[in-house]
Order: sequence, then structure tokens, then C-alpha cells
Amino acid sequence: MALPHHPERVQPLVTLCEPADVGELALIRSLLDGNGISYAVQHEHIGALYPGVALLGSRVMVEERDRPRAKILLSRLALQVREATGEAD
Repeated sequence: MALPHHPERVQPLVTLCEPADVGELALIRSLLDGNGISYAVQHEHIGALYPGVALLGSRVMVEERDRPRAKILLSRLALQVREATGEAD
């Protein structure tokens, strides 16, 4: 869910994470969308300027008040991925 434009309610955006590739970005977007957390992706299309360079420093930004909850969701996702791949040991 992209950030709506409501200047009277806008909070400062803070960096949540820097996805390594488009697949990771898709997972993060789905997780945030599914939990009703608004976000913006900084430098999302920079790779289009430089073909073959994946994401090149893209950042997922969330409102400051949503960051703690979003971090918890991301940590749970990371744990599930490690468990599924057997890397939890």
C-alpha cells in the first residue's frame, strides 16, 4: 500500500530495510500490504537506468510509528525462511 498523500498526517519516513533483489522486495511488499503498513520504495526503478544492476540501493521506507511492528514482521519472515531452508541451526 503506497503512502497516501495527506500532508496533515504525514510522519517522517525511516528506512526499514534494503532488499537484496526484486524477489525479496516482492516478499516485503506483500508482508507490509497484508498487515496494513504503508510504505514507499526509494530508488525502486534505478535498475532500469543500468540494466543488469539489481535494485542498486533500493530502500523500503515506512512511517516512523510503523517501524517497530514492521521490523517484527520482517524478523518473523526471516526466521520462517531459515527454518524452511534448514538454516535455523
